[in-house]
Amino acid sequence: MTVTNTFPVTPELVEEHGLSQEEYARIVDLTGRKPSFTELGIWSAMWNEHCSYKSSKKWLKTLPTTGPRVIQGPGENAGVVDIGNGECVVFKMESHNHPSFIEPYQGAATGVGGILRDVFTMGARPVAAMNALRFGSPDHPKTKHLVSGVVAGIGGYGNSFGVPTVGGEVNFHPRYNGNILVNAFAAGIAKTDGIFLSEAKGVGLPIVYLGAKTGRDGVGGATMASAEFGEDIEQKRPTVQVGDPFTEKCLLEACLELMKTGAVVAIQDMGAAGLTCSAVEMGAKGNLGVELNLDLVPVREESMSAYEMMLSESQERMLMVLDPSREKDARAVFEKWNLDFATVGKTTDDLRFRVLHQGEEVANLPIKELGDEAPEYDRPWVEPESPPVLEPHAVENTGDYNKALLDLLNSPDLCSRRWVWEQYDTLIQANTLQIPGGDAGVIRLVDDQGEATGRALAFTSDVTPRYCEADPMEGGKQAVAECFRNLCAVGAEPLATTDNLNFGNPEKPKIMGQLVFAIKGIGEAVESLSMPIVSGNVSLYNETNGLGILPTPTIGAVGLIEDTSKIASIGGANDGDVLVLVGLEATHLGQSLYMRECLGLETGAPPPVDLMTERMRGEFVRAAIGSGQVSACHDVSDGGLAIAVAEMCMASSKGAVIELESDQPHAALFGEDQSRYLVAVPQDYADMLAANAEGSGISYSRLGTFVGDRLTIGDYVSISIEEMKAAHESWFPEFMDGKPQELQAAE
Repeated sequence: MTVTNTFPVTPELVEEHGLSQEEYARIVDLTGRKPSFTELGIWSAMWNEHCSYKSSKKWLKTLPTTGPRVIQGPGENAGVVDIGNGECVVFKMESHNHPSFIEPYQGAATGVGGILRDVFTMGARPVAAMNALRFGSPDHPKTKHLVSGVVAGIGGYGNSFGVPTVGGEVNFHPRYNGNILVNAFAAGIAKTDGIFLSEAKGVGLPIVYLGAKTGRDGVGGATMASAEFGEDIEQKRPTVQVGDPFTEKCLLEACLELMKTGAVVAIQDMGAAGLTCSAVEMGAKGNLGVELNLDLVPVREESMSAYEMMLSESQERMLMVLDPSREKDARAVFEKWNLDFATVGKTTDDLRFRVLHQGEEVANLPIKELGDEAPEYDRPWVEPESPPVLEPHAVENTGDYNKALLDLLNSPDLCSRRWVWEQYDTLIQANTLQIPGGDAGVIRLVDDQGEATGRALAFTSDVTPRYCEADPMEGGKQAVAECFRNLCAVGAEPLATTDNLNFGNPEKPKIMGQLVFAIKGIGEAVESLSMPIVSGNVSLYNETNGLGILPTPTIGAVGLIEDTSKIASIGGANDGDVLVLVGLEATHLGQSLYMRECLGLETGAPPPVDLMTERMRGEFVRAAIGSGQVSACHDVSDGGLAIAVAEMCMASSKGAVIELESDQPHAALFGEDQSRYLVAVPQDYADMLAANAEGSGISYSRLGTFVGDRLTIGDYVSISIEEMKAAHESWFPEFMDGKPQELQAAE
């Protein structure tokens, strides 16, 4: 049968599909002829940056991805890690940056929907979600609109679906003015013997379309996500998908019910590039061909072309290969949940990807080349230049430490995110033990009857983009180390990580160098801290009119708590508890928020990360929590010691008296030196903790005591808890509502 081509392929059309002339020449060679319009769309979908990782694949291969607990590493819908007792945690982080900038509500909502499908496609029930958000300058005219839409979209989808949001990040910087970042994380629990993969097996088996109907929303979305924005950004609004969380909830329940029957041979979420990517990946992984008949695909719009159907990114859809003897039972399950169920094709033994539409063959392509032989580039890169280390005496000392502390607490990057996370359902499923606002979110693990097992999982995400801009390798290391600390601070054993690598245009050697060295730093850290990368996502071309984002390699991490009676929190301090610093007095102010918020400077080298020290101190803190010696714990990060103490005081509504004398008090208070924790210890355990620290070679110092209703730090700081809370809680509501908090209360 001759492939029908009703639309001539021109050089301009090739360029519009994000393909270079060299790539197109290779496509012609592999196809054996000029591709049809539909085939061009299929090639562009499979070979774009978003789906093929052609600029990053070379470097992603260097990341450590295996470990004693890893069941499934990168390459599937999500990573899978053993948590004992015959169970595993399934998790991944994905970006939905470009769609969220164009249409913030639906862009963010469908980002949540997509990552949830990645998890339950593997056979896991979602139990936790997080999000890492980066917005432009607060005074940019679009920022408030984008914040409002994104937060509403995340809450609207996640709350309706019924998964608790247990953590995340929100940051602001002018470099995100033209490209915000919306990174969505989800985790689920499954039986270790109940994991489902996307690799098709068996010839002549039915390929079944499941879920919602196909429309024109999202056509070309993956290609759009693989290009820079320009002046025509508003014209890209039609490429944003529309989500329906209630349909997704039904899809979850139907999939999990069907999986129990043994009918599922392979399953794949229809995410980026929709029907194209899911069908090709299933066939290519299984060394099988695929034949699809688009006349059998459920649609909700009339006169859809083959091109539109193949590239639609309509949400809440799955593709499955089923045991033909169970097809009738499978149909009954999906019809019970009022979802579409349609046999739309079959597996073949010819390694071809064939697409039929209205009685004609509109695509006939080599499936392995589509799925496995996308270009892999070793793009030119330049090694980033390391900025000089700033000595404390070279950084201006404002002298007014009360004002500096309050200014930092009231700054966009350090203020309370309560306005954000209170729009999310953090408690649904009734298993949340720690809500957002601390170091990590924690959920309890339950048995098949819903009874608590006494074990829990902890989740966190982190990256400090200003560090990555100054030194990508140290920034990559720090992102992993910060996640490690966040998990240790609640008493969790760090298990594994997922990454979401957000960068600008990789065709620019400087940007490519940032990506290369950030990956090197991440790789070194996950190896040293035994936190292998098991899944992830790369989002490139985050640029508008040539201006790129800060390099933002977001890390998501999961930890295991074996005894829920031994969990620490940021707000657990009691009157009389001793406050101990695990680590040394700070001396590093380069790239600190003190410099940025109080001095208006972003300069110097970021604080270095010593991974051996990181591991030793983390294990020490975890052991102290596990032995019941710790009332509260918090890692020291953005804003330094003063901010960390203030956050503990506000969370526990307890004052503290801290002894501090320093030749460089601005560094001691606000320096962001790494590998440090604040630990609140009952008086009876203080000497024991000190002895254990000395015996383990761990640096520590006894700072003071939790008492009263003020934070007093030497002769430098004296502020009431009430003042700190007012500063900390007011920025976000005032920014979003445009009025002071006291005026809102009066109304």
